[in-house]
Amino acid sequence: MAKPNKKGPTKTVQIYCDKCRTILFKYRKGGKGALIKCFIERIVENYTNETCICPNCKGVFARETLIKGTPAYKMIGGKVMVK
Repeated sequence: MAKPNKKGPTKTVQIYCDKCRTILFKYRKGGKGALIKCFIERIVENYTNETCICPNCKGVFARETLIKGTPAYKMIGGKVMVK
């Protein structure tokens, strides 16, 4: 299977918890569609203390998985917001 582009996109977005509006990641996102998954290698800054758990409200916003053989977070619908 094809792996995601190593260099990755240059556009950076901020990902927030939808419940408490706490910033979770700065992420290099490609394309203009909805955020479905985050490849771990594309995360620029990680503001979480525990994996996939919001540091403020302790809500689970994603699940760890392998996508195309690369570690990623699969986002749970309606739990995150992108700006």
